Amino acid sequence: METDEKRIQNELASHVGRLLREAFGKGPQSIFVSINRPFVVIYLRNFLSPTEKVLLQQDQIAAIQHTRDLLVKSLIPEFKAYLLVIAGMNIQEFYYDWGLHNHSGIMVGIEADEGKEHPELLEGYTGKEELHQEIDSLSHQVEKRPEELYSCKLNDRTLVVIRNGILISIEKELIRIGHEESLRLAKRSLEKSYLHNNGHFEPILHTRVIDVFVDWDFHLDKSVIVFILNPSP
Repeated sequence: METDEKRIQNELASHVGRLLREAFGKGPQSIFVSINRPFVVIYLRNFLSPTEKVLLQQDQIAAIQHTRDLLVKSLIPEFKAYLLVIAGMNIQEFYYDWGLHNHSGIMVGIEADEGKEHPELLEGYTGKEELHQEIDSLSHQVEKRPEELYSCKLNDRTLVVIRNGILISIEKELIRIGHEESLRLAKRSLEKSYLHNNGHFEPILHTRVIDVFVDWDFHLDKSVIVFILNPSP
């Protein structure tokens, strides 16, 4: 079983790398795939095309994010189809984010049956309660406390936090009148400034945090945060 999981992870990493190379002209230097149903997390390292490098030097971050959003959206159906074929995962939700300062990125797929009982979502890990309190407090500062919050440590490297019910009335209205992309850019900038400048995460988790990513599904009023941790020796 373990070798089969490893094969699926390797084939998925190879397929994602090829798709990104074709779309961007340059793929990530390394891709780490973590599967723990209902989640699949794809972590990209050293992912920056020559054109993006020039734009980044000119501080054109919004231009990079906009282009990447368009390209990745076009690839999502193929990602979903491949995951169904190779791993039997029926991906309903898809999230992604970029750590341009680290030349990194994340993609997260969540299966359609997420609502079913998944015992791993209830399992504890070092600092779980304190992390939930910190995320709850951070959410309250930026928008509002989540109506539901849970998390799952997929492995030593990957920690996923799900928040449901975080949008405030003005945000819902902006989405309704068609300003979804502007809201996404604003929230990305604001929330990530809080996530990246939070000195509590590492003491809570007792490990170094390499990357933090966040994305939203506004229509589901849901958000995914992914912590990439320094793996235990």
